[in-house]
Amino acid sequence: MSLAEKIQKDMTDAMRAKEELRLSVLRMIKSAITYKETEKIRKLDEAESIQLLQTLVKQRKESIEQFTKGNRQDLADKEKKELAIIETYLPAGASVAEMDAAITKAIAETGANSIKQMGAVVKAAKAALEGKTVDGKALSDRVRQRLS
Repeated sequence: MSLAEKIQKDMTDAMRAKEELRLSVLRMIKSAITYKETEKIRKLDEAESIQLLQTLVKQRKESIEQFTKGNRQDLADKEKKELAIIETYLPAGASVAEMDAAITKAIAETGANSIKQMGAVVKAAKAALEGKTVDGKALSDRVRQRLS
């Protein structure tokens, strides 16, 4: 079952259970997928769907940060609830040990020894962690720390 089909099924379940917030978030996800499919003029594959969900997660995290800075805890709490629902559709995240192993492997593959080669190391590490949810900022911070 594709991600879009799973979301459609969960939308009907949320309607039946009268879960307003969950239904709203699922509609938002479905809308984003449909928009991206219209833009690309084809169905999204699983990797593209996951990337789209990661973008939505990143947006929610930035919103939470901004709402917290602006003393709008009510809106920050709503975004946190939305974030939790979106994250249920993402694959398991990469652990710290897995990220470190991928970084070590990427450094060995690229032969990187300075911060100037950070981009190549991050790219190789992301490729090694394919299929897992990876926080790009955390990964690049770990690579920067390792190379400096």
